[in-house]
Amino acid sequence: MFDQVIFAARAQQIIEAGRFLYGQGWSPATSSNYSARIDQEHLAITVSGRHKGQLTPADVMVVDLSGKAVGSDKKSSAETLLHTVVYELFEQVGAVLHTHSVNATVFSRLMADTNLVRFQDYELQKAFPGVHTHEGELLIPVFENTQDIPALARETQEYLRAHPNTPGYLIRGHGLYTWGETMADCLRHVEAMEFLITCELEMMRLSR
Repeated sequence: MFDQVIFAARAQQIIEAGRFLYGQGWSPATSSNYSARIDQEHLAITVSGRHKGQLTPADVMVVDLSGKAVGSDKKSSAETLLHTVVYELFEQVGAVLHTHSVNATVFSRLMADTNLVRFQDYELQKAFPGVHTHEGELLIPVFENTQDIPALARETQEYLRAHPNTPGYLIRGHGLYTWGETMADCLRHVEAMEFLITCELEMMRLSR
């Protein structure tokens, strides 16, 4: 079984993350899903269909790395496997956040002719692990929103195994997934990604 004290701490981190992300407008209503690692076999994750700005401890449950509920009859997000893939691949990851901001959703749709977004010459690229200069490229894949979650989990797993330094990805017309060693790291990655996406959208608008 899992440690209840650690679970409670992770649930509180998720609750606080939800308040912040909702407050930024990046997780409206019941959209989005969040998780945090409890141990090498279990993670805390939001219960399906809960308002992310109003989360309580009852809105967070435990699943194992196969996505199966542990000690609860509650239902986790339909996208749970997209979380477990990341935890299985990267032992150092402690949190995964999936958000649904307007900018990330619109930007991913505008990138209809590509499956790979390139950010370059932005100082905030250095918010991500292993990025030490704005001069390099930050590559973010874009996956199609097929709603076939097992297939999408396999697709993301294959890509991330081949590109382990990838800090996140977009699902077209759907939202952003990103992760970090801690919840604070993960929130920083969301905020940095939102900044980069907003800059790109503004560049597009000004270049018209």
